[in-house]
Amino acid sequence: MQDNIILVGLMGAGKSTIGRQLARRFNLEFYDSDKTIEARTGVPIPTIFEMEGEQGFRDREEQVIAELSQLRGVVLATGGGSILREANRAALTRSGRVVYLRASAEQLYNRIHHDKNRPLMQTDNPLQTLRSLLQAREAHYLEVADLIVPTGKQKVAHIVNLIAQKLNQLQDLPYANAQS
Repeated sequence: MQDNIILVGLMGAGKSTIGRQLARRFNLEFYDSDKTIEARTGVPIPTIFEMEGEQGFRDREEQVIAELSQLRGVVLATGGGSILREANRAALTRSGRVVYLRASAEQLYNRIHHDKNRPLMQTDNPLQTLRSLLQAREAHYLEVADLIVPTGKQKVAHIVNLIAQKLNQLQDLPYANAQS
């Protein structure tokens, strides 16, 4: 049975913030794959990128996604690039309902342009980088998504309510009819 809620989307889409609220709403455990990697390595993700490159980070991420997707009754916020690997896409779609938090590159840039802890944003033109990442990843997000939820300028509470409402309509999660 698929009894997890998995959040995918580009960096800055709100996966961690919305994920914590969804977990509270449905009385589930919350996991963030990036935070799990940091906890296990003892260093921030930018340091992993610096020492091991993106490939090294993606290898660690694949291992963490494989483990976390085996859990049941959790909300999982994934890293923005986790969907790049087929193994991750398969693990995520097997383990729960995947919610794609969708936002434009411009909206994401406005949220994260000041954040120095995002290694892929340390470029001369971070907005163009976001556009390129979104173009490269959008098909994968859409491939795995059971639900697509826009995260433009809406408040977190509104997005959480919208996701909960859509999950209730699916009627196949054991906690879907839980009330806040």
